[in-house]
Amino acid sequence: MPAEVVMALRSIDTGRGSEALYRHQLPGLLTELANRARVQSITASSAIEGVVVPDAQRAERIIDDKAGPLRNRSEQELAGYRKALDYLFQEDWHPLNLGLVLHLHRLLWSETAYPGGQLKTDDNLVVDRSPDGTTTVRFTPVPAARTESCLRDLLDRYRAAQQDGRHHPVLLVGLMVLDLLVIHPFADGNGRVGRVLTNALLVEAGYEVCRWVSLEQLVAETADEYYEALLRSTHNWHEDSADPWPWLSYFVTTLAAAYRRFADRAAADRSSGTKQDRVRDYVLNHAELVFKLSQVRQALPGVSDPTIRLVLEQLKSEGRVKSSGTGRGAVWVRLPDQI
Repeated sequence: MPAEVVMALRSIDTGRGSEALYRHQLPGLLTELANRARVQSITASSAIEGVVVPDAQRAERIIDDKAGPLRNRSEQELAGYRKALDYLFQEDWHPLNLGLVLHLHRLLWSETAYPGGQLKTDDNLVVDRSPDGTTTVRFTPVPAARTESCLRDLLDRYRAAQQDGRHHPVLLVGLMVLDLLVIHPFADGNGRVGRVLTNALLVEAGYEVCRWVSLEQLVAETADEYYEALLRSTHNWHEDSADPWPWLSYFVTTLAAAYRRFADRAAADRSSGTKQDRVRDYVLNHAELVFKLSQVRQALPGVSDPTIRLVLEQLKSEGRVKSSGTGRGAVWVRLPDQI
């Protein structure tokens, strides 16, 4: 096992041990973080696949199921991911079997005309598309004729490995997701099914940080590393000589980063003095690079709009952020030297 994986797992287990403490001492913070992580997970995982709702306020209303009729395919897919994520976080989704995977895919596409919940019927390829239109094959998934048997075998082997207890549960989740992505059981939506299932399996294994910090957001922030790790670990998969460690190293490093982000936010909440301090910390350390005042408001319940505007103007005068647009369409941008 590579040394960086060992160190990351140690950090993860230390973070897991602190979760119960935060639940008892900072329940208000966890509620705030859970609401924020839910929005980030749904929007980030969708954005990775090119599904974007440009109006952040409308995206939030879709996620809260308060938007009314959905206007286009992107809004429908955003609502579908919300259904799949909420199902795993709010329902007793067990057992882990083929039926569950099909149901998640069905939920993902439930607001569209696309026939979700069906395994692929044709062989597919995972490709990179260059700006000039040329494509490069990343890897060849399992043929359609073998998809169901391979998927059932994967789920059986994962459950058996869990019960055996010989390997770290986080590594088992990582390997499960890697093989799921290589099997590529659906014509579309494989990445989103894999990401939403990752959350559920980690929570089941006792690693609940994905409730408070969006793993999908962390993946979006490191998309190049995500795809590179997948590429390296899927090479020679069909010959049974693939190297899983590039992917597992990325996976555990990302999870360890989530626990660090969680600890930082908890520490900031404990030590925060004024509401202005909380706004400064959120804008400089946790907000997206481009954000709206409404997003700050949602992340910091109890902080008034005048206080948020005051801090934003202070940061603007300090050269830390800049504004663009007016009215409801106004956005704020963190300047590059603060990234």
